[in-house]
Amino acid sequence: MKSYNTNYFAVIMAGGVGSRFWPVSTSRFPKQFHDMLGIGETLLQHTYNRLAKVVPYEHILILANQDYKGMVKEQLPKISDDQIFLEPALRNTAPCILLAALKIRKQNPDAVMLVAPSDHWIEDEEAFSKDIHLAFEAAATKEILITLGIKPTFPNTGYGYIKYKEDEESKLQKVVKFTEKPSLVNAKKFLKDGNYLWNAGIFIWKASFIADSFLKYLPEMYHLFQKGADKLNGPEEEKFIGKVYPQAENISIDFAIMEKSEFVYVLPASFDWNDLGTWGALYGELDKDHQKNAVVNAQLISNEAKDNIIYTHKPKIVVVDGLKDYIIVDDEDVLLIVPKEKEQEIKEIRARVMEKFGKNLG
Repeated sequence: MKSYNTNYFAVIMAGGVGSRFWPVSTSRFPKQFHDMLGIGETLLQHTYNRLAKVVPYEHILILANQDYKGMVKEQLPKISDDQIFLEPALRNTAPCILLAALKIRKQNPDAVMLVAPSDHWIEDEEAFSKDIHLAFEAAATKEILITLGIKPTFPNTGYGYIKYKEDEESKLQKVVKFTEKPSLVNAKKFLKDGNYLWNAGIFIWKASFIADSFLKYLPEMYHLFQKGADKLNGPEEEKFIGKVYPQAENISIDFAIMEKSEFVYVLPASFDWNDLGTWGALYGELDKDHQKNAVVNAQLISNEAKDNIIYTHKPKIVVVDGLKDYIIVDDEDVLLIVPKEKEQEIKEIRARVMEKFGKNLG
């Protein structure tokens, strides 16, 4: 039987809408609860099963919008109600991470916690586990904040970048600065410089140290939540969070803590990674036919059609003639056909559809 370090915890953030994966991903049924890759597991289940190989399953917390509790329970039947933290209001990543850290610190003062999104694709899980164990061990012995960085393969302008100070003596590299979604010119320069990594949004730190970091850099939020510390992990927790959570600042963990702290290190990951943020990103991870079409659920008949992604919500025959580099998505209520080069406009398309035909479609 596999043995785990009982000081290790994991937090899965599963509260996003994933609007760039519309019309499959909606506010009622976001992408993390879908089997986007057609592998027999939803993205949330895939993330949970990957982390359950590293930390005890009873130490995995799920952070989600309160509307998603039923889907979390259905897809992760081993999870108890105590392991589900429901956000009563839409906020960015900082408030939910701080509350999770306070809950975990109260349960185990020596806890080291990993924070990861629910919708990333990581194929080499053995390499992932090795990197996470290395980061856990480092964070357990030092007062540092660790983030995982991915070696860039092309000048992507949709990712955040991490500049680090190279140290050949250590696997952990001191972070110099973060850059959000650079211009193409800067992204090309970052690749040429060689000391930049993509920000994977996966973090490892002591629960106590990230809480102390909030006290230092965002004391208002720390005190807002800490005043109810006696209610955390107890029957009064939900009522307390429901009252104070909407008062918390809407701010990301990157802006709140990571860009301010002098104790941030990056571990260059040894595994391939995809944040599956767009249909084009999903296309990159799927198997292709001889015309480089990627197909999920459908049975495709194509004629002079190549480099497309075709996704149907249930198995059906799809005939495509003469299209190249298109996103073709057949959902129950919406059929979407747009060029791949316009995938960043899907958010705006979703908004227009909701305005004209009803919010239930978004």
